[in-house]
Amino acid sequence: MKILVTNDDGIDAPGLRAVAKELQKVGRVIVVAPQQEQSGIGTSISLRQPIKVKRLKPWWEGMEVYSVEGTPSDSVIIAIQSLFPGETDLVVSGINRGPNIGHDIFVSGTVGAALQGYLHDIPSMAISINAYENLNFDVAAKLASLLAAKIKEGVLPQKILLNVNLPNLPLSEIASIEITRLSQQSYCDRVERKLNSEEEHYRIMRSNKRNLHYRNPGDDLWALQQNRISITPLPDGSVSNSLQHCLQDLAPAIYDFIN
Repeated sequence: MKILVTNDDGIDAPGLRAVAKELQKVGRVIVVAPQQEQSGIGTSISLRQPIKVKRLKPWWEGMEVYSVEGTPSDSVIIAIQSLFPGETDLVVSGINRGPNIGHDIFVSGTVGAALQGYLHDIPSMAISINAYENLNFDVAAKLASLLAAKIKEGVLPQKILLNVNLPNLPLSEIASIEITRLSQQSYCDRVERKLNSEEEHYRIMRSNKRNLHYRNPGDDLWALQQNRISITPLPDGSVSNSLQHCLQDLAPAIYDFIN
């Protein structure tokens, strides 16, 4: 199994290395990720622009690593169509610093990268942690590896796109795994206006305040607030009942395994 690992936090992000190392237990890992942080870039693609790709020194034996002067979506498209055409069996995007839940997924570079894999008929997942500092990557990396193994074994279908969010807690403090739907939460909810003597400018801010009005049992925000892992199959609202049941049945076994 050949696993493409990417992210939107950039090639030097510690979460990228953590998940790449753990996924080596499941298959051959190739890393193709943006040279710089690309958070909030969504599914943006660098059309009609030259994109530089640089091969880097392997992080571990048997692993190929490339940095891309472009977006997360650029990275996945170049990897799938040019660097390794017809070879990629799974796309894993992350581990992201900060959650990707609710309406935020539509501007998320992490989810946008995973979506490109899905659109190329490759099983894909986005992995994020609900914190920005002092992140515990161990549980997220192990969960990504286990889900990858289930896809490799055929337990999960090939046509799948999963958005996974974890509380930033040690495994002993995580309550369970929930198969969730998207909440209506969005953190890009504040505009800052600046004036000076010459000009004015605006900045879209990410407040990171959780609006409890949007919390509903069974959605991704609710799961994180209950210290539970959230796995949301996408595209939301069009996922088959059979996949929902498969994930529901598998969730306790996954939790027991990583525990």
